Amino acid sequence: MMALGLLSLAIGLGGCAGGDFGRTRLSARNDDMHRWMGEEVTASVGGTPSQFQLTDDERLLRDYAYPLVEPPHSRPAWKGVFGDYDPLPAPWRRGVHVDRTAYGRLLIDEPHRSHSSRYAQLIEDVRDDLTRIEPFFQVAVRVSDMDAKRSQSRAMIRLSAREDADATSRMAENALVVKWVQRSLADRVASYRWALERLVIQAPDPMVAEADRLITMLAQQTQARPAAEAIVSKG
Repeated sequence: MMALGLLSLAIGLGGCAGGDFGRTRLSARNDDMHRWMGEEVTASVGGTPSQFQLTDDERLLRDYAYPLVEPPHSRPAWKGVFGDYDPLPAPWRRGVHVDRTAYGRLLIDEPHRSHSSRYAQLIEDVRDDLTRIEPFFQVAVRVSDMDAKRSQSRAMIRLSAREDADATSRMAENALVVKWVQRSLADRVASYRWALERLVIQAPDPMVAEADRLITMLAQQTQARPAAEAIVSKG
């Protein structure tokens, strides 16, 4: 009876781990949902993506990067719930062009109850980016430190050609993800600035001062961050 009980318990636990009726749990499916970013950015410059599993911080780096490289845009609230998630091409892909007027045109063209709501949306979007910058770069520094240790360890460990190539690719991949975010932040500042300039012309409002202050803060915080090359140079 005890053996039968243990067997039943094991089956029950197995079912919980695998999800209902053997389906993979949503959390398990989404753990590496942004892994493609490293693969995309590496392939975009002609490299071969690393086959190493992501570390916790490397996974966080990609998770925090996606909202900062996704084109800023004004969208209905329901899309934020049900999602309109799409993989994005890296900026180094041939033919990729960032339209810095797209955000502003969409913001102005979307139906709004009043012009002040457009300013409110712009301010909210800039504030969202401001809250995301610090967590991203904190993780970027940790990943850089680990890559520096990884690079030093390679000189003391006998690696296969495959392992050495994967280590090299992962370090380059991490650096390129950071560089992608930095490039995107510069584009976002330009997009927000273009939108604010058009709003001022079409519907002047005292809220312009707060919007301008936040955009300037975003630009300053973006410029204050170390360049991706500087972060990687420690490795």
